[in-house]
Amino acid sequence: MMATRRSYPFKRPPELDSGKRGHLPVIVVGAGPVGLTMAIELLERGIATVVLDDDNTVSIGSRAICYAKRALEIWDRLGCGEVMLNKGVTWNVGKVFFGDDPEPVYTFNMLDEEGYKYPGFINLQQYYNEEFLIARLNELGGEIRWKNTVVEVTPAAKGVTIAVDTPEGRYEMACDYLIAADGSRSPIRKMLGLDFEGQVFEDHFLIADIKMKQDFPSERRFWFDPPFNRGQSALLHKQPDDVWRLDLQLGWDIDRDAEMKPERVAERVRAALPGVDFEFEWLSIYTFQCRRLDKFRHGRVIFVGDSAHLVSPFGARGANSGVQDADNLGWKLQLVLTGKAPEALLDSYDAERVYAAKENILNSTRSTDFITPKSAVSRAFRNAVLELAREAPFARPFVNSGRLSVPAILRESALNTPDSDAFAGKMMPGAPAADGRIRVNGRDEWLLTFLARDNGGVHHKGTGFAALYFAGDAAADKAMAETAKALAQDAIPVTVYAIGTPAAAPQGLTVIEDTAGHLARRYDGRPGTIYLLRPDHHITARWRAADIAAIRRARDLATGHRAPAQIKETAA
Repeated sequence: MMATRRSYPFKRPPELDSGKRGHLPVIVVGAGPVGLTMAIELLERGIATVVLDDDNTVSIGSRAICYAKRALEIWDRLGCGEVMLNKGVTWNVGKVFFGDDPEPVYTFNMLDEEGYKYPGFINLQQYYNEEFLIARLNELGGEIRWKNTVVEVTPAAKGVTIAVDTPEGRYEMACDYLIAADGSRSPIRKMLGLDFEGQVFEDHFLIADIKMKQDFPSERRFWFDPPFNRGQSALLHKQPDDVWRLDLQLGWDIDRDAEMKPERVAERVRAALPGVDFEFEWLSIYTFQCRRLDKFRHGRVIFVGDSAHLVSPFGARGANSGVQDADNLGWKLQLVLTGKAPEALLDSYDAERVYAAKENILNSTRSTDFITPKSAVSRAFRNAVLELAREAPFARPFVNSGRLSVPAILRESALNTPDSDAFAGKMMPGAPAADGRIRVNGRDEWLLTFLARDNGGVHHKGTGFAALYFAGDAAADKAMAETAKALAQDAIPVTVYAIGTPAAAPQGLTVIEDTAGHLARRYDGRPGTIYLLRPDHHITARWRAADIAAIRRARDLATGHRAPAQIKETAA
């Protein structure tokens, strides 16, 4: 019934033979998608780290399968996005059905326009995701210690000491920072006496991952009150290798053992997919919660992913948000560990990612309330919205089958420089930079992939601030060429790129040709416009014109040198 996944050998840690306590700048606990992403991020930035995991296999079963464009862009920067895209099932379209009607009441598209390297989503079994991340970590010379269970954590002012149990004995290690990526049940969270706040939902859902050969389109299908699961909901997704995810709401008062029997599950599958030949790949019944830690940073112990926050699966906000945690934290740890930023910069990780978690929990809770109404009045409202959505466009935004994962826009981050000029579009300070088709040195490229490869953020182990300068004003272009030379020499350098044509762009700058007009449109780019990007490709400042002093002030603010790294904690 269940596919056997690859296992990895236990290797005897050197500390067991030396009897000495090992030390590394960072230790990551947990070899799931978030922990592996965190370790790769640090290794790419030249920070020595090791991953400890109490198991020795990748994920058993498909588990998390939906990965959003933003997570794919992060993995692309880390050198493993394309392999996931090539294996995964691409989808942008979702359809919502209600009752007995075979036609959708609502259809949506996760990409509002063409011209991005990555789609709105791919579906990819978690075991493939982890195998690709492990392969990338191995390419970088990283180390994963399988069957290494952290059993004690002792934080101190300047670091953390841990005790680790293995099949061949116990040893100790020390680190400057301990990253807890050890999942929803996080032993490290419990060792520190920490607990979640939030809501546990009283409902059960069945996952039946089945193998079948069907030509259904690669799209998300969600049913409210379908005839095959009356009074409940259902979800269907396609995965690689002819595996399909059927997710069925069961209700709260059920017999879990009875519902997990293969014959009972098969009965439900045949009702949903009549006439289909199938075999089981993986079965699970789950409940869920929307909860989080009050703070994600506790001195030198920092929580990421499910160890920090939990959401319902509706919207695929769990793993995708955790990957963004790692993306946010990596460059800040690099600057702090190399002495280029104060330790207080790490407080901005806590502030920004708590903000994002609140936003995810708010959206996830609203989705759950719509999908599983708890009163007759709520159900009547939901059904009325679904009926209206068939014909009335104004009702469709109220249909909530799961607000799908989108990156948090950190509008209120204290790392941002507030706008002093007027701009159109979505590329505001705090937003992740939009991708687009470009040409550089005669080669067709994607903006974000090019920046990752060329700029010093990763692969070159630099700090990775970049400025996108829209050329075309002769006087401003000349000044920018001189500014770029000076910024490149700073302790935290800023690499300036000129968006324009090779003939007209400032001498000495790498020229990015906006071949499809994506950048001018998405960034409201006019001659003289400048965008400053953080190493995680979030926009931190923008101007219609700026001198070197303004750019340096913005960079210093974004690296914790000019203000406390705090933001308001009210989610948008």
